[in-house]
Amino acid sequence: DIQYEFYDADAYTTKLNTLVASENVWDVFQLGGNYSTYEKSIYPLNDDIDDGTIDTSNTTDTYLNTTTDNNGNVVGLSLGVNSYAIAYDPAMFKKAGVEEPTNDWTWDDYKEACIKIHEKLGIYGSSKLEDFLAGATVGIMPEYNFFDKKDSTKLGFDDSSVLEDYMKMRKDLVDAGAYPDPGALAEITSIEGDFVATGEAAMTWVATNQFVSLSNAAGKELKLVALPHKKANEKSGLMVNSSQMFSISQNSKHKKEAAKFISYFVNNEAANKVLNQERGLSIMSNVRDSLTSSSDTTATEINDYMSYIEKNNNDEGNNVENAKTPEIKAQYNLLLDKVIYGELTPKKAAQQLYDFAASSIK
Repeated sequence: DIQYEFYDADAYTTKLNTLVASENVWDVFQLGGNYSTYEKSIYPLNDDIDDGTIDTSNTTDTYLNTTTDNNGNVVGLSLGVNSYAIAYDPAMFKKAGVEEPTNDWTWDDYKEACIKIHEKLGIYGSSKLEDFLAGATVGIMPEYNFFDKKDSTKLGFDDSSVLEDYMKMRKDLVDAGAYPDPGALAEITSIEGDFVATGEAAMTWVATNQFVSLSNAAGKELKLVALPHKKANEKSGLMVNSSQMFSISQNSKHKKEAAKFISYFVNNEAANKVLNQERGLSIMSNVRDSLTSSSDTTATEINDYMSYIEKNNNDEGNNVENAKTPEIKAQYNLLLDKVIYGELTPKKAAQQLYDFAASSIK
């Protein structure tokens, strides 16, 4: 018998923190990249996987690694994986006379495409990027991680200058009219309202599990391409990410039953037709096959892209968040806005962000 509870994200986190403090967490609970904050409350799934209670025969090590900590503990089983991409409108590129991007393109290529599209069509070359991820995570890989990949209470780099190039590029694009200024970006309140969907931009940042909603809102063919690299043909910061996972409480009195439920939830094809990849692409090949129709070009685009990421992912990357990540991200966005408005140079903003992050996680 399963008793379930519904919460919005903020209320869920508040309730979970209360239960963690009282050592009375639900038998099965849901986590994302913040799992390191709750690791003392998590019962590792290794034994249940090894004895077959949790069936992982239809997945791969790449997908299991998305929910495995640095000590080899499987802290949960992913309910769906995603990655980040640039979604673009091929018709806009053709109309502007700009070649479509390829998976080995660079940030310089991205900037050039934005400016050319703006000059030819009078629209934004690109809509909203997730700036902290693009500029301070993907933007500094593969050489560095924002947080140390073995200890998220430390920064993974010691030279703030690696943050400067992205900030300068964003200012240059806004100054050129090829990228929305902060005021215009504030108008985007949902993926359906993105400027690609409204025809006001040729490309945008997207998580792969948002691509269906974006394509439906646009009402036309869109394509996916990898995030730009710092240099062509090098590994980027792209990773296969677990959007959410189910974990078992260390204090649960029903660990075996909880493990059986998790195995059912991720493996059962009928159950996953109800879920319909809402949490991302299933980590189980049988489920993916059952959900993918050959006539569904959007689903095929997602599956093909995720196959590329699985084969070309940056396995040296780190998608574990620090508890202070939201504060650091907010500070990054504030400093970036100051760069765009000319109140700070990229150099000063990068140093201030580094100092703020380093002091926040001590």
